[in-house]
Amino acid sequence: MVDSADVPIDPGFGRTVGERFERRVEVNVPGRGNPKLTAFVERVNADDDLYALWLAANVNAIERLGMTDHGPVHVKIVMNIATKLYRLLVDGGVHPGVVTNWGMDEADGEVIVAAAALLHDIGMSIHRADHEGFSLFLAQRKLESLLDGIYDIRTATIVRSEILHAIIAHRSGGKPLTMEAGVVRVADALDMAKGRSRIPFAAGSSSIHSISAAAIEAVHIERGEKKPVKLRIEMSNSAGVFQLDQLFREKLAGSGLEAHVEVEASIAGDEKTLVRQFRI
Repeated sequence: MVDSADVPIDPGFGRTVGERFERRVEVNVPGRGNPKLTAFVERVNADDDLYALWLAANVNAIERLGMTDHGPVHVKIVMNIATKLYRLLVDGGVHPGVVTNWGMDEADGEVIVAAAALLHDIGMSIHRADHEGFSLFLAQRKLESLLDGIYDIRTATIVRSEILHAIIAHRSGGKPLTMEAGVVRVADALDMAKGRSRIPFAAGSSSIHSISAAAIEAVHIERGEKKPVKLRIEMSNSAGVFQLDQLFREKLAGSGLEAHVEVEASIAGDEKTLVRQFRI
């Protein structure tokens, strides 16, 4: 189960740069004997510049726009979802682009997926509008140092290109050309559980986005019975259908993973009342 409610989120309005860094969130993912992935994540956790970009992205998203989390907690969750999806797909016989097109290892695909998940929203530090495009030139700069020494120059260039493709393909209307890019696109949409909406919802936001996110209790990512991946979504209220029908469906469509993923959603017990009155 992956649930953003497992990670404490505090909007921290008005905190200084130093105070925000004191509450630093460390990213982690099971390495499973992949030294390249382990080394990459270690570098990410030691990078103050990247962490500051995540903080800036979250200030724009939460404190200035009243949106859901787009900072270090979000990217940490997306990275873990993406890595789990990737491994289930590989176990199910789905071939990563980095293996098919470049003759590299499946372990290199894990680096691509993790890196793209961690960097896909850093463009939010500049602006929400076209943030996917802004993420590209920020990620290009960061990846030069994050990949240095893990790969030789030639290979690092290929890996960086694959990561940048996965970043831009997560945008609305994006068309992933690799399994890795499709995984990142779908993983981003799967960070939909109620914890992600807690800040704007608690602050009084009653948009369909915050209400529907608050209705998602948990997202379970499992080995499928007929397909490599099965997604089980638990909802406390039918408002959560918006997350699935309007947001997740759009991300899954065109991801290249449609044939490999089965989705099951259910409402447990009596529906929880999220909003008693709404006025415009």
